[in-house]
Amino acid sequence: MRRRSEQGVLILAVIFFFVFFGISLNFLKLSQEREYVRTAAESSFVTIQAGDTAGTIFDRNFQPMTNAEMGIVAVAVPSEVSLAELKKYAADMAELESLYEKGAPFAFECIEKGRESQGLTFFEIPERYSEKIPAPHIIGYISDGAGVSGIEYAYDKLFRTGNVENSVTYSTDGHGNILIGGGKNVIRSTKQKTGIVTTLDSEIQEICEKAGSKLKKGAVVVSDVKNGDILGMASFPQYDINDLSAAFESEDSPMINRCLYSFSVGSVFKLVTACEGINEGLTEFMCSCRGGQTMGELTFGCHNRSGHGIQNMSEAMTNSCNPYFISLSQCLDLTKYRSLAYNMGFGREIHLSTGIISSAGVLPSVEELLVPAELANFSFGQGKLTATPLQINQMTCAIANGGELIMLRLIRGATVDGETVGNEKPPLSSRVISEETAKQLRKMMIGAIYDNENSKAAPTLVRAGAKTSTAQTGIYDENGEELCHGWITGFFPASAPRYAVTVLAEHGGYGNDTAAPVFREIADEMMKRK
Repeated sequence: MRRRSEQGVLILAVIFFFVFFGISLNFLKLSQEREYVRTAAESSFVTIQAGDTAGTIFDRNFQPMTNAEMGIVAVAVPSEVSLAELKKYAADMAELESLYEKGAPFAFECIEKGRESQGLTFFEIPERYSEKIPAPHIIGYISDGAGVSGIEYAYDKLFRTGNVENSVTYSTDGHGNILIGGGKNVIRSTKQKTGIVTTLDSEIQEICEKAGSKLKKGAVVVSDVKNGDILGMASFPQYDINDLSAAFESEDSPMINRCLYSFSVGSVFKLVTACEGINEGLTEFMCSCRGGQTMGELTFGCHNRSGHGIQNMSEAMTNSCNPYFISLSQCLDLTKYRSLAYNMGFGREIHLSTGIISSAGVLPSVEELLVPAELANFSFGQGKLTATPLQINQMTCAIANGGELIMLRLIRGATVDGETVGNEKPPLSSRVISEETAKQLRKMMIGAIYDNENSKAAPTLVRAGAKTSTAQTGIYDENGEELCHGWITGFFPASAPRYAVTVLAEHGGYGNDTAAPVFREIADEMMKRK
């Protein structure tokens, strides 16, 4: 009986052991399943940014003026790519080693692209500004990721809103480890294909900047007389967008866009005076220049102190004879005369874009012109009258285009694909003078170059028409010499005008010495290339 009792206890103990073991196995299995569910729930993603891309500023031919050059950025996962492999591409070895040692995925700059893998991805990222950026006064610059001036400011939201970052996204486990087996999600931005298309021609802009670099301070504007498109527009001195501190500290104020500022214009305004004379039937008006003209108590001198003798209108334009135009102005209807100047763009702003607006300058009122001395000054572009290089260029376009004044424009429109312009508007124009009057003015401007043996404006490769001026400023240097503005404005080819060119040499002296050679170089270089 005792042995049977012991056997029964043993059997119960074995049964109890297997029951307990089964329960333990189920409990362990349940715990593992719960841990698996928890880990799966905690798994997520990690995104490594390789750089952002903004919209582009294009020239008229869709050549990028910003985002013109590409930099290479790579995203690496240290657990999947060796340091030795990455050193083949890195631009900064010290930075690479520091990032690699941390063990987390990272982005780094490269000198070239390599072969991609699950742990290594390459991106081409547009560099906003090249080392030598064209048209800095037009493009403008950014600060803290926002446009501050120029087109960068005018279209800041278009360039930088809705940007898509270049990036790589990996799945991670609950401990943050990259799950390479899950693949990678790569986003490559195409934002650089969108942007603003300007009227500028990169080649002509380059010509303007090269020729105009001879000006210590000044401006150059080149436009298409048929549609008012600004093809080149440069202000001097220029500045480096990549070194703004130097520009802010310069005494020559390179940040100022002199194309938009108004200056005394001098003899180029004689074109308006002559135009009104033609309108009023005074084409045959003649005057004897004796070296000066007295108006009341004031005597206005001619640059030829001995006088030009008897002058007709064409001769007076070629010789830039002040007394002739003073005498002509005395015969004009002041209301019509002043209205003509206004219709040709004087006293009116030119809106190119938000924040890029030409000054209206100063156009004296009819009441002011009733003062004899004021009218005399006005007749040859002095006194209170001021205008911008853009206004002078627009006037020249009207003369070159048969009397149709076309509003200058800088912006063609927006693009979403870097190939087409959406909703481009036609140019705005209005007739300000007759075709015959415009023809006579062009003939005078051609004569001002080729009938003047001292002219330095005549291009070698094309025949042109132009008018120079030397505008007094009332500002003197330390030696008592007056600092005058040198101007020239003209067109070419002479027989069938296509381009209008205006050059200002601020405080540059005689227009024939400082502005005319720049005009000549621009015309010749454009003919070579175009």
